[in-house]
Amino acid sequence: MNADLVFGIHAVGALLQRAPQDVLELFVMKDRDDKRMQPLIQEARQNGVSVQFCNRKTLDDMVGGQHQGIIAKARLQSSGSEADLAAIVAQHEKPFILVLDGVTDPHNLGAILRSADAAGVHAVVSPKDRSVKLTSVVRKVACGAAESVPFITITNLARTLRELQDAGVWVVGTAGETETTIYQADFKGPLAIVLGAEGEGLRRLTRETCDSLVKIPMFGSVSSLNVSVAAGICLFEAVRQRS
Repeated sequence: MNADLVFGIHAVGALLQRAPQDVLELFVMKDRDDKRMQPLIQEARQNGVSVQFCNRKTLDDMVGGQHQGIIAKARLQSSGSEADLAAIVAQHEKPFILVLDGVTDPHNLGAILRSADAAGVHAVVSPKDRSVKLTSVVRKVACGAAESVPFITITNLARTLRELQDAGVWVVGTAGETETTIYQADFKGPLAIVLGAEGEGLRRLTRETCDSLVKIPMFGSVSSLNVSVAAGICLFEAVRQRS
């Protein structure tokens, strides 16, 4: 584990709820009269966490603003491994996995994790290289989902996709050039949905490794969607089918 800063009311609240033992210290803005803040302060103190009251500038200097008046210093779990992913797949009769092929924007990853949590995704998978990690900004945007959805980093995406296939998981990539829409695809069984990077889409080897390709039908003048928006649409079509 490594120490990091988690900020924002939802992210800190989720951390205190799920892993209070990992919170080392809480920094709260002085004189902030916020009904949402008091339960967090109380919960921290009940778990023996030191609470420091600071002025806004001190908090701004710690994380560059956007902290909502509260920052936690915490021991954060590192990302999971290929072995963790294999264990998660083995635990579920119908695994539901989201794979990201090189998402680099922390705001996009945070939003994707939030959608993944809401959709009941069992794990989010991302390559170690050329991809954003679980930063404090990701955790803030995820509003607690970064603490609830297993985030797995792997070294070789194509190999991991083949291992998922060997475990009986159907790997579906998203690509604009296919004729099959997400509404025509079958998402009911063991499933991994693969989304490409912002602007670039799936890499060639990733695309070739997928069992099938699907697209979100587009009816306007824009040619593509933000990857976090696309993730939400694909995940909840899978939820609709799997329900």
